[in-house]
Amino acid sequence: MEYNTQRDKLVVPEYGRNVQKMVDICMTMEDREKRNAYAKSIIVAMSQVNPKGKDSPHYLQTLWDHLFIISDYKLDVDSPYEKPTREERDERPEPLKYKTSSITYRPYGAYLEKMIKRTIDLPEGEEKKQLIERTAHEMKKLYLQWNIDTCDDEVLKKHFEVLSEGKLTLPEDFQFKNTRSIIAKPKKKKTTNSGQKKK
Repeated sequence: MEYNTQRDKLVVPEYGRNVQKMVDICMTMEDREKRNAYAKSIIVAMSQVNPKGKDSPHYLQTLWDHLFIISDYKLDVDSPYEKPTREERDERPEPLKYKTSSITYRPYGAYLEKMIKRTIDLPEGEEKKQLIERTAHEMKKLYLQWNIDTCDDEVLKKHFEVLSEGKLTLPEDFQFKNTRSIIAKPKKKKTTNSGQKKK
């Protein structure tokens, strides 16, 4: 156990200690031609030890990059690719920019809010009435995905009013779909022995 803790830390662990030793040996070779030949044999060994990503078009370049990284960028051999630098590796990527949008009620998301705003601009008529009702049913479905334990239809109506800024109203006789019918999984059609679905 003590022996393992005293070993030098592997620079690129996935290739193992033998590859690291080969790189160390390569760096001691004075003859450039022999050094180049030995570097190529190290690349072969690296591909056998860690074949992951072999189908990638950049696989060989990655191996050569790792070879130089293992040598602490000190190995002087001819590479078929541009040699990586320590600065490139240490350079931190720019933080990802996330789209920010203000969502009034998180359970419904931004998409449903957009749906409601588009519905507001529709001309009055049967199509608008049907879209209002479909949107309200979708609200309940989304809310149940967020919180299945407490879903009050009166609360949903108030949310709908707020999201539509009071510009849309649900019909007086409107009823939300039953919670059980929304969360119920559709029944699979039975099949006959021949594999055909029963009607």
